[in-house]
This record gives sequence, structure tokens and C-alpha cells, in this order.
Amino acid sequence: MAKQAEINSKASKSKKESAKSEKKKGGIKKFLKDLRSEIKKVVWPTKKQIINNTGIVLTVMVIMGLFLAGIDAGLGAAVKALLNLG
Repeated sequence: MAKQAEINSKASKSKKESAKSEKKKGGIKKFLKDLRSEIKKVVWPTKKQIINNTGIVLTVMVIMGLFLAGIDAGLGAAVKALLNLG
């Protein structure tokens, strides 16, 4: 019984070691090669698209800033009015 357990533990250790060696195949060289090939597949936006998208983002940010400033001012005035009642 003890021998069977020992054999099973040795077999599981060898499986783990082989799994580790399989993970390391290729290493950093393979990773960089795969990374380079994936980067080549990316469709990069044109300069016109970047400028357009940047303008949209900045416009939305300004609008939201003004909206939140208005809400803040309104709620601040409401709190002051409530405090002056008492």
C-alpha cells in the first residue's frame, strides 16, 4: 500500500515537471515573436480619426463638467436655503 502511494506521488511529480518544461518552451523569444505578429494585425486609426475622437471626448468632458457644476451649485444653494430656514 505504501509503495503504491510512493509510486503515485512520483508519477504526479514527473507530470508536474513535464508540465513546467512544456510551459517554458519558446520562452521570451517566442513571446516577442508572437507579440510582433499580433501588433502587425492591429488596424491603427488615421490621424483624422484621432483628431475627431479627441475633439468628441473633450467636448463631452466640458459638457459634463458644466452639468455637474450646475448640479453642485443648485444643491449648494438648496442646502444654504434649508440652513437659513432654521
